[in-house]
Amino acid sequence: MRKMNSRSAIRLLYFGAVMALFSSCNNDDDGDDTLGNWVKKSTFNEEARSSSTAFTIGSIGYMGTGYDGSDYYKDFWAYDMDTNSWQQLSDFPGIERSSAVSFVIGNDGYIGTGYNGDSNEELSDFYKYEVGTNSWTAIADFGGSARYAAVGFGSDSYGYVGTGYDGSDKKDFWRYNPTSDSWEEIFGFGGDKRRDGVTFTIGDEVYLGTGISNGVYELDFWSFNLNTEVWTQLEDIDEDDDDYVYRSNAVAFTIDGKGYIACGEYSGSLSTVYEYTPSTETWKEKTPFELYARRDAIAFSDGARAFVALGRNGTLYLDDNMEFFPNEEQDDDDN
Repeated sequence: MRKMNSRSAIRLLYFGAVMALFSSCNNDDDGDDTLGNWVKKSTFNEEARSSSTAFTIGSIGYMGTGYDGSDYYKDFWAYDMDTNSWQQLSDFPGIERSSAVSFVIGNDGYIGTGYNGDSNEELSDFYKYEVGTNSWTAIADFGGSARYAAVGFGSDSYGYVGTGYDGSDKKDFWRYNPTSDSWEEIFGFGGDKRRDGVTFTIGDEVYLGTGISNGVYELDFWSFNLNTEVWTQLEDIDEDDDDYVYRSNAVAFTIDGKGYIACGEYSGSLSTVYEYTPSTETWKEKTPFELYARRDAIAFSDGARAFVALGRNGTLYLDDNMEFFPNEEQDDDDN
């Protein structure tokens, strides 16, 4: 039998090490594959715009107001997730505006606050939309200072509005009671001031994060229990980690018990998407939004499906609409 010399043995060991490393890298790549697929849906019927406001009741997404670089809007629309179609509804009754806030109480939608650049005015008026009658009713003006770029969310009994900008950044929160048509300030939020943050709701917990204040992107992340009205600080959206969740002017939504933050702005428009798992307080990167990167978009979500639409990239205003499937592989041929 021929003996292997030392040089041949070294070569064989080197080859084996290289193959093992190659195999390890391939396995890591397979494990790190980013999931998520975006599918193009019906384009918005009217003018492309950004900074609209939106809410969802059942399988219908409702949106209105906004700005297209020249004009402010007050038209109001419904998007049917099942039929993939848009329908124009009764106009929002307030002055045209952008960066308004909205929430849902029961089966009614509410829109208020915002900004009108024609009058250079922050706004505090608020209105209720009744789906069954396609009609609007003025309600009590927002209890805090007139503002825009706030966040809003609702429960079966109350609506909540907080943060935003009134000439300076805010961190106060207010609760709206539809029975008494009144606002009351609620306390306990220990986070930073901000504007252009986002919220998403999973069960009885509302999660709040992102946004910007004094040119600094906010990293703190909070949950609010709708039953106890108690705020809890969670792990920061930390810029020292590999996940770059921090941003402003993003959208957020919920699918099957997980939260998502998508698009937005950080030294330019973003297309990145991150998934939040509440049980582990961890973020995971998903497939980026497949059309233009954007800020100031809107999102519709019924808890099982989610859509991201409109927004802008620089001075390009957008009217497209995409549905997100978080657990599917990306398919470039479906758009």
